[in-house]
Amino acid sequence: LTVVDEEHEQAFKQQEGAIYHARDMAVVRAHIEGCPVVLASATPSLESFVNARGGRYRHLILKARHGIAELPQVKLIDMRRQSDAPDGEPKGQWLSAPLRAALKQTLAAGQQAMLFLNRRGYAPLTLCEACGHKFTCPHCSAWLVEHKYRRRLACHQCGYELAMPSDCPECHESGTLIACGPGVERVAEEFSAFFPDARYAIASSDTLQGPAETQGAIRAMARGEIDVLIGTQIVAKGHHFPGLTLVGVVDADLGGSDGDVRARERTFQLLHQVSGRAGRADKPGLVLLQTRDPEDAVMQALACGDRDGFYEQERMFRQAANAPPFGRLVAIVVSGHDGEQVRGVARTLGKTAPKALDVKVWGPTPAFYALLRGQTRERLLVQAAKPVDVQAYLKAWLAQVKVPAAVRVAVDVDPVSFF
Repeated sequence: LTVVDEEHEQAFKQQEGAIYHARDMAVVRAHIEGCPVVLASATPSLESFVNARGGRYRHLILKARHGIAELPQVKLIDMRRQSDAPDGEPKGQWLSAPLRAALKQTLAAGQQAMLFLNRRGYAPLTLCEACGHKFTCPHCSAWLVEHKYRRRLACHQCGYELAMPSDCPECHESGTLIACGPGVERVAEEFSAFFPDARYAIASSDTLQGPAETQGAIRAMARGEIDVLIGTQIVAKGHHFPGLTLVGVVDADLGGSDGDVRARERTFQLLHQVSGRAGRADKPGLVLLQTRDPEDAVMQALACGDRDGFYEQERMFRQAANAPPFGRLVAIVVSGHDGEQVRGVARTLGKTAPKALDVKVWGPTPAFYALLRGQTRERLLVQAAKPVDVQAYLKAWLAQVKVPAAVRVAVDVDPVSFF
């Protein structure tokens, strides 16, 4: 028997070296061995959902939670109304009045809560309000993230760091640097200001160094030694805290429209998994999602508990666009230290792409991170109908182009990330 738990997880895709998807390889291996394979998830990938609905996979449905636990109630907090109200939230405040009221009630009842924000550090951007200078990584096209507790600015792509400056390096003004946006550290700071007596812990890959510390925090939460856990996706799934009855999602819109065909699906999966931490024992759970777009299909599906309705809508969108699982995508990333050379190879690839029925080639265009670890990156995207043999198409195409040794061309069939 082969079991792929949380089969929808993006982490199953190996994106460097030998590029493959472990879930798909598990299905292939099980077929070769003649043994059953179980793809388990409360929020399956659309590919598996379509396969199950179409009869290619047998569909086994678990209709209830374990034991007496029931699914939590999910409510949306419209952050536009919070800020537009006469007594609206002061600027720069991230926990709304309804969420604070729910936290107060939960703590008073001796129960636990979780605050979720999928953003590490204190603030994702630091800028000078005098001249507008933004702190960016010299090796990547990414902002430097402030980590207030360590007094450092860090790049989350390559690991570059520098000490938090007191003056702007551009205009040399003092006291003009401001933090823009929240990370989990900033949420924790605000929470502790509102609830100074509450015991809280921050759970992210920055604060929990390795499996031992992670397990220590989980055990402390399970023993009731922590009142509120404030964390990133590290706390989103797999943990069972019987006393946790409230989950507050600080920014439910984060990641909802990042140019990825799977962005909505991924947002739904992550927020559904986070919501599942609440009310897992005998006490009912409540989930509050702070959003500036409550009419969005993802938010409505979460609030109504209509997973299948959302998946059916996604299925229709993907089918109309000939996107996976109804079509094939291939990402081609050209990278190297010589930017002009990289762009030249990318342009040559774009010009020499063979004309073929039911195949479109988009690009080249700068990648989302156009500079990553000192390397310039250009992207092309191949979109093909299902009957097309994309491997044969790619082989014929790439054989025409002479690629310098200093330039790397990476081919990712069925990509899961568009960064």
